[in-house]
Amino acid sequence: MSIYLDYNASAPIDERVLDYMVDVYKNHIGNADSRTHIFGEDTRGIVENARKQVASLLGVNSDEVFFTSGATESNNIALQGLREYAIESGKNHIVTTSIEHKAVIETVKHLERGGFDVDFVSPDLSGRVMEEDILKKVTDRTLVVSVMHVNNETGMIQPVMEIGEKLCKRGILFHVDATQSCGKLVEELKTLKYNMLSFSAHKLMGPQGVGVLILRKKSYKLPPVKAIMYGGQQEHGIRPGTIPVALVAGCGKACELAATDYRVNNEQAQQIKEGLLSILSRSGVSYHINGDQTYCVPGTLNICIDGVSSEALMISTKQFCGISNGSACTSRSYSPSYVLLAMGIPNNQIENSVRISWGRGVKKEEVFNNFQSLLDMAKQMKQ
Repeated sequence: MSIYLDYNASAPIDERVLDYMVDVYKNHIGNADSRTHIFGEDTRGIVENARKQVASLLGVNSDEVFFTSGATESNNIALQGLREYAIESGKNHIVTTSIEHKAVIETVKHLERGGFDVDFVSPDLSGRVMEEDILKKVTDRTLVVSVMHVNNETGMIQPVMEIGEKLCKRGILFHVDATQSCGKLVEELKTLKYNMLSFSAHKLMGPQGVGVLILRKKSYKLPPVKAIMYGGQQEHGIRPGTIPVALVAGCGKACELAATDYRVNNEQAQQIKEGLLSILSRSGVSYHINGDQTYCVPGTLNICIDGVSSEALMISTKQFCGISNGSACTSRSYSPSYVLLAMGIPNNQIENSVRISWGRGVKKEEVFNNFQSLLDMAKQMKQ
């Protein structure tokens, strides 16, 4: 039986989250912004409780939590929402990396076409950008720096702690895409200095279709982010539209569970990684690991199996496991991974690279057995 090992694309929903959402769907009707009856009060209470659950996980105030449809929308609001401030302040320079999720890369490219100056900083073979490479691009015209916390393809932890400290001292706005780290690197996120942070609920075993934008207050003021859509004053005017109560409830519940379970989840994920690396080393397969594992989260492994096409391998091993060779947002494209290209990995290695990602709910022995079957298939394909 095939086992799902593509958690970085979307983690399966936690049954406890789903049960809570079903109860909300069945027993709590009404628009959370309706203020004339108890049904609106009831659903508004659910939304505000979820806001507190998110705030508790991240160590922020609940009035700094804004619900969106997901990290893609959150990223767009955080970056496009600064357009008016850029005009007023005369700052129109953005610094980001060449390994960001497309939700950031395509957004800043859109702003670039509108007159903004953008610098893209690339990592080295480790998969990490250098703190100094980011900071030396910053000028007095820099509007915002946007750096992801953990890369979705390689699992590499970026130096956002160091960057955040330096930018805070210089008064430069800092946006962090925490989609792959929220609910995992909990202590880091609680101490990280940033102005804006994005994540999606479905990456931490919550529902698809809901996410969060954190806007940190300074001197009681939110960052100068404005709405990029219009139609209502929901979410304090940052994001119009009827709040999907059950989805928001599921997001909050996923955050609550992550706050209590993340240590055990991380330990189990690390045990699986160690087992996979041990199987690899004994397999007789020629391989490379993409990225420096010193800086990698425990639930991700990006490997190149020499001489074996990733496309052919994924098709040939569907009965064993569901894996990928890049971000889900670009998986329909057969062009080489732009993340691995930016790292300087040769094309022939990129074409032979796959991403394996896992989390709570997978059974170690199943993972190990099916991974061994994948490697056995890889060896046959080289013959």
